[in-house]
This record gives sequence, structure tokens and C-alpha cells, in this order.
Amino acid sequence: MITGKWNKSLSCQPCDQEGDPLPGTELKEIWRVAPAPQNDGYQYTHFAHKINSFNTAPKKLLASDSRLRPDRYAIETGDMSKLEDQFTPRWFNVTDAVASTPWGDLQICEYSGKYTEHRAAIDSSSTTDDETDVTSVQFDPWQYGGSSSSPQ
Repeated sequence: MITGKWNKSLSCQPCDQEGDPLPGTELKEIWRVAPAPQNDGYQYTHFAHKINSFNTAPKKLLASDSRLRPDRYAIETGDMSKLEDQFTPRWFNVTDAVASTPWGDLQICEYSGKYTEHRAAIDSSSTTDDETDVTSVQFDPWQYGGSSSSPQ
């Protein structure tokens, strides 16, 4: 039998065929969550800190490795002056309204209708092949204009 909570600890105990604990056995703790790192404002685990660290990075990082992002590194070191521009939703308008949730206050956005217009323009455009194979489209993380890293 294994019992516990995913965010606290796990314990096990040998059982018989019916799932009842064997006589003379006790629960044995097999895992306990590590204490949270001190002075961590983002509730990262020790593991998350380790994989985000330059100390554990391979010798030649890929240019797309997030450890090289200046805004991410600035947040990690507490330098808020180097943060990039705020994200602006493409298909929604940001409002001044705020909704209270159990996770904190969230800003309300309203659908702008621009996606519907965008889809209509694409659907009504004339193409030479009406049976375009969508799997032939290659992934491009910079497909939207205005991205600071866009190779336009």
C-alpha cells in the first residue's frame, strides 16, 4: 500500500492479496518534500533553481535557452529595471476591470473580434489548393509580428 499527499510525503507498507497490511509491518516513509529554498519569491523548488542555473548549463548553450533571456535573468537577480515590455494580447482588449479569485486579483480582458475577422479573411482567400495539408506547415515561434526576436 502507498499512501500520502503529493505535496507533503509518501509512505508504503507491504500488503496481502486483499490489500490489508501484513501483520508486524509498519508504514515506512519513502519520500518527503524538501523544504522550500529561503528567500525565494517565486516558490521554485531546489530542482527548478538547479536547472535554471548557469552552474548546471552545458558548455555551449543553444541561443534559445531561456537562461540567456535578459528579462528572465533580471527577474532572478531582482533587477526589475531590465524587464521587457508588457505582453499585449492579440485577440483581446485589456480593460480596467479586475476580478477577485482565490489566486489573487486578475485583470479582465474582452474578446476584440479580430480573430473572427482574421479567420474570415483566411477562409475567403483564394488559394490554388483548397485541400491544404495543415501538417505541412512548419512550426515557427516568431510567426507573429512585433516580437522582439522576430527575424523579419
